[in-house]
Parts: sequence; C-alpha cells; structure tokens
Amino acid sequence: MARYTGPVCRLCRREGMKLFLKGEKCFSSKCPVEKRNFAPGQHGKDRRPKLVGYGLQLREKQKTRRVYGVLERQFRGYFERASRRAGVTGEHLLRQLEARLDNVVYRLGFATSRAQARQLVRHGHITVNGRKVNIPSYQVAVGETIAVREGSRQNPAILSALEFASHQGLPAWLEVSREQLSGRVLSVPKREDASLPIQEQMIVELYSK
Repeated sequence: MARYTGPVCRLCRREGMKLFLKGEKCFSSKCPVEKRNFAPGQHGKDRRPKLVGYGLQLREKQKTRRVYGVLERQFRGYFERASRRAGVTGEHLLRQLEARLDNVVYRLGFATSRAQARQLVRHGHITVNGRKVNIPSYQVAVGETIAVREGSRQNPAILSALEFASHQGLPAWLEVSREQLSGRVLSVPKREDASLPIQEQMIVELYSK
C-alpha cells in the first residue's frame, strides 16, 4: 500500500486523539480534534463501536504506524527484528522507531512534525557526523551528531521550527545546540521516551498470532 497522502487530521480523528501529525496546528484552536472529535465520514457522529480483542490490537498498531509515518511492510520488519533480540519485544520495537533519523530530527526541534522532518532528510538538509544522509529510516547510534547542513541553516521552515521548539521539551537521550543547529545522541531511547500513550504489548500480541 502506498504512503497516505490525504488530510492527516482525519487520521487523528479516526484514532480519537491527537497524533501531532500537523505540527503547530495541533497545538492551536484550529486542530480538528478540538472541534470534531469523532471519526471522519458520513457516519462519524454515530457512536464508536466498542472494540475488543483483535480490534483493539489493530487500532493500536495503526495508531503507532501513523505516529511514526511507517508503512506496514516497514513496521513488520521492525517487529521481526525486535522479536529476534533478547528482552522485551515491544520495548525494542519502540526503540527502533524512536531511533529513526526523521524522528530524531523532529525531536531535536529542526521540524514541527515527523512528516516535515522526513522531507528535510529526503531533500538532503541533514547530516550525520558531518556526512549527508537522505534516508529517513536511518538508525542513529549513541554518540552520533545530527546537524542541519551548512547551506540549509537559513531555511525558513527550519528557523520557524526552532522557534516553535524552544517552548517544547527535549528527550533526555538527546542534547541540542540551537545556535549550532546540531544535536547529539546521548543514550539509547527508553520506553518512557515515547511521547504518546502506546500499548506496545497489544502490537506484539497482534503479530504473534
């Protein structure tokens, strides 16, 4: 299935919560979830069906995919790699998603959303240890430095994102220098670093059937 290119606010309404896919709009009164917190479509105002078992597991998986902007095949690949590692599979899954380069660019405040961060990476605006990396799924490692490329430091979108991010928090596993437009990975992301309520055990149960 191709990447979703429709209105992303519909995805938030479908999940019944903010997924923070639209950047600054999600924090404003213009957010559709604030005005129309019901599922999109003709029958969206009808009572949401009560989900149990498989339905709950599927919704949790879809929500997590949409938060990180990952396709189904990619997501299953992350799960399979996580399941082969010793320890808690769900935590390994979330660590891989948090360590994606596009997510790290977003977390450092160089973009207002993961979609914008993915575009910055794709267009070659981001470097890792001084080398241009244009692969959004690149897994950053502890000690690596992520920075905005020298020629992109006056990009209006990046400067606007930095201004917006100055009022937001920064995960403990990252450090950032907004003057140098660079950041560094201090440690492996922990389970509690996932910013949205995700029940990863439901995803593990879904894929383990």
